[in-house]
Amino acid sequence: MNTASTTPSLDTPLGPDDFNALETLLDDLRTRDEETPQWEFCEGFMAALICCRRIILPSEYLPELLAMDREGDAPPLFADDDQLQTFMDLWTRRWNEVAEALNADIESLQDEHAYQPEVMDLRGAIAALPDAQRAELGDAPIPSFGQIWAIGFMYAVECWPEEWEPPRDREAAKVLNAALAAIVTLTEDDTGEPTINAFDDGGAPTLSQQRLNDFADAVYAVYDLRELWRSIGPRVETVRREATPGRNDPCSCGSGKKYKKCCGA
Repeated sequence: MNTASTTPSLDTPLGPDDFNALETLLDDLRTRDEETPQWEFCEGFMAALICCRRIILPSEYLPELLAMDREGDAPPLFADDDQLQTFMDLWTRRWNEVAEALNADIESLQDEHAYQPEVMDLRGAIAALPDAQRAELGDAPIPSFGQIWAIGFMYAVECWPEEWEPPRDREAAKVLNAALAAIVTLTEDDTGEPTINAFDDGGAPTLSQQRLNDFADAVYAVYDLRELWRSIGPRVETVRREATPGRNDPCSCGSGKKYKKCCGA
C-alpha cells in the first residue's frame, strides 16, 4: 500500500514549528561552538546572499556562517548527517520562500507576497517575563528590533566585498549606497522613545516609530538591491592578454625562430 510522504517539499514555506526547530537545532550547535548565530542573524545573512551580485554556493557561504571546518580534535559541528540534512532542508525551504518574495512585484510591505524577515522583538519578549526572570538577565544589552537581522546582512556583505562594489553607473551606485546605508542604520541601537509594540497592539511599547520606519526602509532596500544586481548582472572578469612579440622578436612559443617566421607568419 502506498502512503503519502510526510516530508514537506522544498517549496513549502516554513511555519512556526519549523522556525522553532531551527532555533533548537542552532542551540544544539552552540553547545559545540558558542559563536553559532541565532536564526535572525542567519536570516539576514541569507537575504544578502539572495540579492548578491553573483550566485554564491553553499560550499562557499556555509563555512562563513557556521564553523563547519573544525580544527584539531574539535568534534564536528553537526551531530550527524541527519542533523545536517534537517538544517539544509529547512534552510533551502526558507531560501526559496525569501527568493520568491523578493522576486514578487509588490505595492507595499503589507502585500501578502512581500518579504517578511523572521525577526524577534527581544525587548518585548523580555518585558513580558516575570520580574524574577528579568532580574536573572542582569544588565546585559538587549538587541533592538531588527538589529540582529541587519548585522547578519552586513556580515555577508563584508564577507564578499568585491560583489558589493559600486557599479560605474552613477545612478546605480547611488541606489546601492542608499540601500546599504538603510540596512546599516538598522544595525544601530534604537534610542528613540518606545511607542509601539512590534507584534502586540495591546502590549507594552518596545520600539520607537522611527525604528519601525527604519525597519521598513531596510526591507525596501533589500528589494532595491535585488533589482539592481539583477539588472546589472554578475561582474565580468577582465581578460588580460599577453603582449604580442615584435615581428623580429623571438617567438613566444619557444621555437627559436623569429615571430614573423613562426606564429606571426
